[in-house]
Amino acid sequence: MKPTRGKTPKKPPRRLVNKDKDPVEVYCRLRPPDGDAEVCIDVVNSTTIQLRPPETSHAYRNGHLKENQYTFKFVFPTNTSQKALFDRVSLPLIDDLIHGRNGLLFMYGITGSGKTHTMQGTPGDGGILPRALDVLFNSIGDLQAKKYVFRPDLCNGMDVQTEADAMMERQKRDLLTPLRNPATPATPKSSRKNDLANLVRIPDTTSISNVDDDNNYTVFVSYIEIYNNYIYDLLEELPVDPIMTPKFLYGLPSNVMSMPSKTLREDANHNMYVAGCTEVEVKTTDEAYAVFVKGQRRRRVAHTQLNTESSRSHSVFNIRLVQAPLDPIGEEVYQDKNQICISQLSLVDLAGSERTHRTKNSGDRLREAGNINASLMTLRTCIDMLRENQKNGSSKIVPYRDSKVTHLFKNYFDGEGKVRMIVCVNPRAADYDETIHVMRFSEATQEVQVARATDIKFDIGLTPGRRRAHQMYRKMIEEGSEEDDVAVPSLLISLGPPYPFFEINDPNDNSIQRLIEFLMEREKRRNTLNKELSRLMGNFRTQLLDLESECQTLRDKNSQLQSQTESQNKELVKFQNRLKEKNAQNGMLHRTHQLYEEDRRGLQSELDEKLKLINREKQEKDKLRQALKGVATSEKEKWARECEKRVKAKQLEMQNKIWVKDEKLRQLKEIVCAREAASNRVKERRAAVVHNRSKSPPPKRNPPPVKLRHRRSRSASGTVWIDHKPATTIGTETVMQPSGIKKKKTIKNAKEMKDVKASNYMLTHQEENSQGEIETKLFKGEVFDTRGGGKSVQFTDVEKLRQETPLSAERKSVERKRHASDEENSGEWTDVETRCAVGIQGIAGKGSPALTHIVPQKKFKI
Repeated sequence: MKPTRGKTPKKPPRRLVNKDKDPVEVYCRLRPPDGDAEVCIDVVNSTTIQLRPPETSHAYRNGHLKENQYTFKFVFPTNTSQKALFDRVSLPLIDDLIHGRNGLLFMYGITGSGKTHTMQGTPGDGGILPRALDVLFNSIGDLQAKKYVFRPDLCNGMDVQTEADAMMERQKRDLLTPLRNPATPATPKSSRKNDLANLVRIPDTTSISNVDDDNNYTVFVSYIEIYNNYIYDLLEELPVDPIMTPKFLYGLPSNVMSMPSKTLREDANHNMYVAGCTEVEVKTTDEAYAVFVKGQRRRRVAHTQLNTESSRSHSVFNIRLVQAPLDPIGEEVYQDKNQICISQLSLVDLAGSERTHRTKNSGDRLREAGNINASLMTLRTCIDMLRENQKNGSSKIVPYRDSKVTHLFKNYFDGEGKVRMIVCVNPRAADYDETIHVMRFSEATQEVQVARATDIKFDIGLTPGRRRAHQMYRKMIEEGSEEDDVAVPSLLISLGPPYPFFEINDPNDNSIQRLIEFLMEREKRRNTLNKELSRLMGNFRTQLLDLESECQTLRDKNSQLQSQTESQNKELVKFQNRLKEKNAQNGMLHRTHQLYEEDRRGLQSELDEKLKLINREKQEKDKLRQALKGVATSEKEKWARECEKRVKAKQLEMQNKIWVKDEKLRQLKEIVCAREAASNRVKERRAAVVHNRSKSPPPKRNPPPVKLRHRRSRSASGTVWIDHKPATTIGTETVMQPSGIKKKKTIKNAKEMKDVKASNYMLTHQEENSQGEIETKLFKGEVFDTRGGGKSVQFTDVEKLRQETPLSAERKSVERKRHASDEENSGEWTDVETRCAVGIQGIAGKGSPALTHIVPQKKFKI
């Protein structure tokens, strides 16, 4: 008789409180170099590598020649096998997964550094993902629950049901599968050379030893990709519309058709998950790997200059292990949802960062590269912010929501679990500039602390070893039923103790009586067991009849569904014929639409060109208007300055003329006054002479010595000259200079003449004319001794040295007219000067030797 299950207190699985934190473990793996390519990375030891900048890098050209060293948890050289990498990095994560702890492992590096190879490997040397599946199923192979005992509740949790309900669900699914998936054309084979599904894989035989055998386990896998910051389910089966979908699209991957994007949600425990993501229950490594291959065919890859099959999205392969304790008798899963433990291992293959000038991307590839780099930059920003908060004790907001990658895995950094990263590096020198950024990010990541996960304990008060005890009881019952030729299915009660040992040595021994009692007791037990067996067989027959009735009902429904399917197929044929006609009409309309669309594009392009031409002409006119406005303003200002300058020059010229006229009038006045005084003196002398003649004869007097004046220049003679140059005299530096004056004595003051013996005198005088130019005048004269012992100078000639700046034709005409007007205005004054000079000469000839005067005779223009 099957014992009833004891009731136990319903307590959820308890986690041990642990406030310890561990840093993010970062490993480095070097890809083997391509042929004889130049390398820029050297392995110093098992934890350190050294980067030296090559001559082609930007750092070398900018003068940064320092060799940098970077430290990791462990460095895997180029000859490392996938097995050695898995045992050191991933095997502890599988152990944590079985013991209820979460784990995150992601590949990071630039494009073409070997991330996908590290994740998948080759058939002969599998990568991290297939080896993880092998070790997991090797460890829980006989401890797995029946299929559909655990079911996803669509809220990141799990529901549990009995094995009988699970069997019914399996039968229903087996019956409904042909109806849900009608026959479709065969799926075309992938065009990729290395189709993973057609290769023979070598499994890994490693297993975890310390697995709790009192629990039942079930594995669920899911596969998603993050493309252009949108989440897509690579395992989602899109419903195929037989009417709207053409036959040539049947069986193609879902990314050929439109895949809907998924959203991120938060469950009751504040964990992030992908809503509506397909989770497949798998029982073996081959099933799980087949699911991975199916999703891998749908993943987006493309050819670039740096990688023939470059991943254009971030892929996440989730392995969820569901475990729950067995019931008190160790036969089925304990029927309590609160006693279910779910642990998860996420294997992330991040798309590589790349630079556009190296990959030569354009169009969609350029947009994909921009989104990839943006998401990786957000990951770096979150890591830096976490490190700063933990280092400084600040509480800055970490921008997880800026990218789907960081938002999905925020639980690992803010919650608890183990996070590991494998940095894949290509040591070739051409990738130095990108590799140096990867190294800096890996250094920052190692400083982030993550809470250490703890084991799960099911505190329900059940005895350990229930599964093993139940198996031993079943084995004993099967052996006992074989000996007694009684078919007792799954009974936990035997016929009693084994036969005792009897030996009769005395006739009065009661051994026979004890044997009779033992046999009678054994017969009672047999009868009880037969009654229980008959009851169980009756119950079993009743259940079997119920199942047969349900099966018959399902068969009837199946026949009805088949008849409905046949009618629907007939209608489908009609609809397909109509669809062909509509497709033909649609093709004609599509071609017509294309023609009209081409005409519209042509007209639109012409219109755009016209608009561009109009805008260009308008801009040119605006520029010309602005230029003319600027020219007019500059010319106006120029002419204003020129007019102001000319007005000032004219004013200065008129002032000079007025000064000259005033000076000439003053000289004329002095001449007239001197003449009147001379005439008065003459009259007085004549009167005195007449008076003296009347008294006595006058004495004879000698006339003063007066030299005759010459009308020509005496500069060519060989006499001695006194060159009187004031200290303020400026050198003219002209080509034509006064010549012929060989003997001269230069003085700066007139008082120095008394010590110099010379017969000629030359005075240099400079002044600024009306045009602002320096005009030099040389006043020449003869020197003679006076009766008082001094020296007197009689000026005989004036030479003018004038420099003129070359003028334009227009200005020359203006200057010529101005000089003509000046000559006309000065004509009268010339006549007056001449007359005055003649008058003065007459006075001097008659006996005024002390009067010094200037007689202009020659003028030289240079």
